[in-house]
Amino acid sequence: MPVGTCPDMCPASERARREKEGRLHRFEVAPGCCGSWPRADPQRAVKEYSRPAAGKALPPPSQLRPPAVLLATVRYLASEVAGRTDASRAEVASFVADRLRAVRLDLALQSAGDAEAAVVLEAALAVLLAVVAQLRPNAAYGLVDRALLQGQVQEGFGSLRRCYARGAGPHPRQAAFQGLFLLYNLGSVEALHSVLQLPAAQRSCPALRTALAVDAAFREGNAARLFRLLCTLPYLQSCAVQCHVGHARRRALACLNRALSTPKGQTLPLGYMVHLLALDGPEEARDLCQAHGLPLVGQDRVVFQRGYYAE
Repeated sequence: MPVGTCPDMCPASERARREKEGRLHRFEVAPGCCGSWPRADPQRAVKEYSRPAAGKALPPPSQLRPPAVLLATVRYLASEVAGRTDASRAEVASFVADRLRAVRLDLALQSAGDAEAAVVLEAALAVLLAVVAQLRPNAAYGLVDRALLQGQVQEGFGSLRRCYARGAGPHPRQAAFQGLFLLYNLGSVEALHSVLQLPAAQRSCPALRTALAVDAAFREGNAARLFRLLCTLPYLQSCAVQCHVGHARRRALACLNRALSTPKGQTLPLGYMVHLLALDGPEEARDLCQAHGLPLVGQDRVVFQRGYYAE
């Protein structure tokens, strides 16, 4: 297999072609560029994903970015694009996910050592988890397809875990990223089984032990323990598990309703629910209760009364 030699985040030929076709993303346009035909900025343009055609020859080395350039590209996306405030989170996620997919493809089409490939894949997956987590769960996605994004996260985990499985290391962050894989797939028998097959030395890593504890609490429906554990997670682990938090809260609320509902109704302080379910505050607790049809008494108590709760 070839070894990439392209020194830029986007090959010059692709920049010229997309500039000519008017297919530059606004994140890639040269600052201050006026007129109806924007010009590409070599410092901002990033190679877009293009599905390889069946039977087509591999791209030449000049079109492939070596691992060092790929890592620099991922870091650029993390530092200059992922946190942009002049665009919607959906637009940012769409752009970043597409460019990270191209990073993984460039890596797969060339000969690269497993250790340096893992570093690139780890960085790419971390950035993707962060931008996906920043999307509001109930907002209109617009420019991005939620199922496609979730599929890309799983593709990222798959590429990274295959790299780990080849055995050529060292991979200092392997246990942490195996834990992220489990957190992203809470409740999955396959994910748990694959993690339990890891060597004992990896399973004893604090990050992986915590992920296993979170998965156990999630499976058992132990909301109190689950949300206590979730409150201790670092940022990236919180991003990985975020897609399960809403479901866990709804399941916990249903359990509370079954336990406390009476014909006349029992009240529970919203402050207790904020603490139990790790909510951001009483307003979020009120929204959750009202969404499920539970009546409120004043601004600080919810009533569990038989016949009111709705899924």
